[in-house]
Amino acid sequence: MNDFDPVRIGLVSVSDRASTGVYEDKGLPALRSWLERALRNPVSWETRLIPDEQAGISDTLRELVDRVHCDLVLTTGGTGPAPRDVTPEATLAVADREMPGFGEQMRRISLHFVPTAILSRQVAVIRGRALIINLPGQPKSIAETLEGLPAAKPPVPGLFAAVPYCIDLIGGPYLETDPQVCTAFRPKSAQRAPRPT
Repeated sequence: MNDFDPVRIGLVSVSDRASTGVYEDKGLPALRSWLERALRNPVSWETRLIPDEQAGISDTLRELVDRVHCDLVLTTGGTGPAPRDVTPEATLAVADREMPGFGEQMRRISLHFVPTAILSRQVAVIRGRALIINLPGQPKSIAETLEGLPAAKPPVPGLFAAVPYCIDLIGGPYLETDPQVCTAFRPKSAQRAPRPT
């Protein structure tokens, strides 16, 4: 029996073309695959595939946090400078507080690969007792930003190392990660006793 805290996670892929069936969405499978490897908690998944419409994105985020009670919501897509890229604006519109360090670190990681990382506009916010993070649209970039660059010199931490403690601080469940994928960082005073693997 799994006695880790249960967690509810919302995954939102924002794409005009994927949402209308022009091509297959790859963001949602990439997000879920990485999280299934990284987390030891039992997860209830809420997935949404929606077009690049600011009001619709905001409504979806409100639904996932306020009605479905997700503890964590991750979006993919719609964060560039093109006119239809409105995910950051839609996310900020539902925010109680902004968490700028997440976006800063995503761009820092991505700049190791492409100079156009400075064009990305991902944001992260807190709404109620949930953390909402915008991620890149490409599956490879999703994994890189979540996991970081452990082999770089010096190593570059990924975003997800900070997610469990952030969720602790806003009153959510205690997320536990597989250290082979991602080691969550918490101060010693916030750590539970280690569990057997």
